[in-house]
Amino acid sequence: METTIAVGVHAFVLSLAEGSLVSWKTGIWLLAAVTILTAAAPLLAPPVPQPLSYHQFADQRTWLGIPNFGDVVSNVGFALVGVWGLVVLLAHGARVAFVDPREKCPYLIMFGGMVLVAAGSSDYHLAPDNSRLMWDRLPMAMLFMALVAAMIMERVSVRAGLALLPVLLLIGMGSVVQWERSEQHGVGDLRFYAAVQIYAVITLLVILLLPARYTRSRDLVVVVGFYLLAKTLETFDQPIFASGHLVSGHTLKHLAAAAAGWWILRMLEKRRPLVAPA
Repeated sequence: METTIAVGVHAFVLSLAEGSLVSWKTGIWLLAAVTILTAAAPLLAPPVPQPLSYHQFADQRTWLGIPNFGDVVSNVGFALVGVWGLVVLLAHGARVAFVDPREKCPYLIMFGGMVLVAAGSSDYHLAPDNSRLMWDRLPMAMLFMALVAAMIMERVSVRAGLALLPVLLLIGMGSVVQWERSEQHGVGDLRFYAAVQIYAVITLLVILLLPARYTRSRDLVVVVGFYLLAKTLETFDQPIFASGHLVSGHTLKHLAAAAAGWWILRMLEKRRPLVAPA
């Protein structure tokens, strides 16, 4: 039975990667349904406060005069991938091919967001608290929504993706501002920020059901895998650190999340259009 389930899941993931499970029209209806359900879910759920224990990370060692050294320095991965991505996309005669040059825009925002994540997360981990956490989460939300817009451009419509890009960015960043304001009023509420992350992941998977315009669609499944790995490492921060006191789960989470960004850049450099560039 377990073998049958595993084979079924493997076949489903491969089908996702090839973008061949549903028609374009069905995919659009699925996207609409995901959007409506994700928007409604926070309104139906009770408020979820930010637990103060969140800021008590496992590895609090100071080294070279830097408090919480592991969680601070591991953010260099975001900076390296972000800068590398911007250089590759902006370089004259870039190796990345786009069917429509406008498709580059959300990726520039995404890699720029990674640079900002490196700065915001480093500052937060120097002295973790809610006020600093906001500047970690703002660029992260921007990054998620830019990737969603990129997928809409590539698999639905360039015009639709361009129109939705500023809307998605405002929604993502607005969810962080809403959370921070709720903390200031003593009624912390993470529902909308959590919904943004869930929406980004589910939308990415649904969009993979639509016909692809580029090769290497399977790389996006790897990106989702890195994200899920990062969330798992974050959850087991304390047990991972306690196992040998070498590195914490949260430090590894930063590296896994940066690896997701690197894999996207790798995909952009290696993929080829399935239709002739405009």
